[in-house]
Amino acid sequence: METEAQEMSSPRKALVFTGTSISHEEARKILGIDYRPPVFRGNMEEAVRAGYTLVGIIDGVFFSRAAVAHKEIIRAMDEGVTVVGGCSMGALRASELDVHGMIGVGRIYEWYRDGVIEDDDEVAVATNPDTFEPVSSPMVNIRETLLAASAKGIIDQESCTGLTGLAKRMHYAERNYFWLTKEAARNGIIPQQKAAELLDYCREHEADIKRQDAVMVLEKMKELLGESSE
Repeated sequence: METEAQEMSSPRKALVFTGTSISHEEARKILGIDYRPPVFRGNMEEAVRAGYTLVGIIDGVFFSRAAVAHKEIIRAMDEGVTVVGGCSMGALRASELDVHGMIGVGRIYEWYRDGVIEDDDEVAVATNPDTFEPVSSPMVNIRETLLAASAKGIIDQESCTGLTGLAKRMHYAERNYFWLTKEAARNGIIPQQKAAELLDYCREHEADIKRQDAVMVLEKMKELLGESSE
């Protein structure tokens, strides 16, 4: 009975896959658990074998190697692992597997779940292979940043629509505000002077939806671990 009580009171072993949308250093300031680089095929099975019972998926590999499979997440949940997803790969998988019990959080998860966005490239970015830091801007951030610029009167609605379409046509690895504004001016979507003004705004006031959602994943895991958010 004593051993049983000890097991029930022992803390859950928790792990988060991230490093692109939020750094491990920043994440540990919010929640002091184990962190691993962006998830790819086979990592969930390794996590189960290592005894993790709460796993958060924020970032994951998309195109450079095999992405985390739906089946391995389902198998992990069948083994009793609680899986929380949001922000990037986590949002994608949660929108597909919430019916199987995966917990989805954040605006990007909701957009995928509700069909507002559908493509993987909405959250994909090019990364530094050594640090996993992003070296391009995700489409979800660009969309919201351009909408905010339009609301501020920096660009009009027509220009916002044109810029969003131009960004969507770019390869995900080439998306950044410098090239976007430069190409927009070259294509006559906005004047050169306006392009410079917009570039300054985007660099200083980017709507970092992915980071916001990454924090929400960590806060949800903190809740599940029974820790105070204060």
